[in-house]
Formats: sequence, C-alpha cells, structure tokens
Amino acid sequence: MSAPGLVTLHVWRIPRTAVPRALARMATHPPRLRRTPGVRFGKLLGTGTGTGFGPGDADLTRWAALTVWDSPAAAAGFDTSPVGRSWARIARSSARLELRPLTSRGEWSGHRPFGEPSGGHRPGSPVDPGRGTGPVLALTRARLRARRAVTFWRAVPPVATALHSAPGLLARFGVGEAPLGWQGTVSVWRDAADLVAFAYRHPEHRAVIARTPTEGWYAEELFARFAVCDVVGDLAVLGWAAEGDPESARGRA
Repeated sequence: MSAPGLVTLHVWRIPRTAVPRALARMATHPPRLRRTPGVRFGKLLGTGTGTGFGPGDADLTRWAALTVWDSPAAAAGFDTSPVGRSWARIARSSARLELRPLTSRGEWSGHRPFGEPSGGHRPGSPVDPGRGTGPVLALTRARLRARRAVTFWRAVPPVATALHSAPGLLARFGVGEAPLGWQGTVSVWRDAADLVAFAYRHPEHRAVIARTPTEGWYAEELFARFAVCDVVGDLAVLGWAAEGDPESARGRA
C-alpha cells in the first residue's frame, strides 16, 4: 500500500447509559466505516485505561476509530458521514488526532495500512528512532496466541507502571478490537527522543522486547510511529497531561 494521505484517530467519551448503544455500533459499524468514501483502512476500537493492558483494563465509556484516508479532503468528511454522525449522537465529548506515518512494521488483519516499511527498525522492537521534532504517537497492535495470552498479561504490568511515569509522555491508553486477545496501545510523546528513551533504554520495556521472539506471544503484530499534525477537541478524552501543549502539535507535518 502506498503512503496514505492522512491517518486520523477519533476518540469519543460516552455516558454509561450509552454503553449498550456503543456495543451495538461496534457490531454493525465496521463495514460501514470501511465503505466510507476515501477510506483505505479503518478499525473501530474499544479502549482501556492503559494501566494494565489486560482483559480487566477495558474502559466502556471511551471508544475510538483509527482510519487511513486517501486524502485530507476525504478525512474532513468523516464528521458528516453516517458513522461519524452516529457516534457523535451518543458522545458527551470527543477528540481527533491527525497523524502522518513515519515508520511502520508488521501487519494488521493481513494489511500494511500505513504504507511500505522504511529502514532503521530493529526486528522485535516497537519503534524506530526516526527524525524530526514535535509530538509523536506510537501505536502497538497485536493478535495474541490464545495459549500464550496469560503469560503475556503477566509480563505487561511492570511496563504499564513504568510507562505511566515516563518523561515526555503526554497521553496513553489501551486499544482493542475485541475484549480478549486483540489489543494494543496508543501513546503520545513530547518528541521522538522521549519515545526512544523509553522504548530502547527503559529496563522493563527492554525485558519484554527481549522475551518476545522466544515467548511467541503474537500471531500477528504491528508497530507504527506517527507525527502528530493536529489535535482537536477535548484533550481530557485522551488523558492528555496538563503540561503537554497541544498547540505544539499544529503545523508539524
């Protein structure tokens, strides 16, 4: 797949009374999202608090859509699309991140949604140091092997704890296509240097990376990094750190 025109991450916060309606949308909206004009690849996602990234981490009041677009013009039509309008009706607040892919390794549902891979990435490692300044978003996504899931969930808590206090972290939460076994993480960083410092130098994270090839946790995995071009909406939906200035993300791409 060639480089996309734009990638967006829409995140909605809903009241608890709307959870049944959100679950119904998760069951019926994926094909509608994929049929939206200009969409190359789209996933509706549940989210987690980001404290454990395990099955008990689900946050049923926050949902997301990650979408790869042909062009910024196509992306601009999401809010008036059937899927966008439907989620807006039940949301009490929302946020949108506009992203430009920098590096990507692996597959998602058999696709390379963020374009062909580029150099500079070590096998088994979730990010490429890359270049540039300004906020970056790291996305990890994996389909766990059922027989290895419990071992994976036991290995994750030290990393989640370390991530919470990592220097330069602006926001983080878990994402998943299903309650069990189809999961990932979203983290937003002040700049690439902070992301690289955590990914390559933090002992808990390095330990999990080292175990990945031998443990065989994943049936499919993807790691990607994006420049954050714009952040719009209620930053509380993202759990954005108070000291992180969203204005710094504008006009970077």
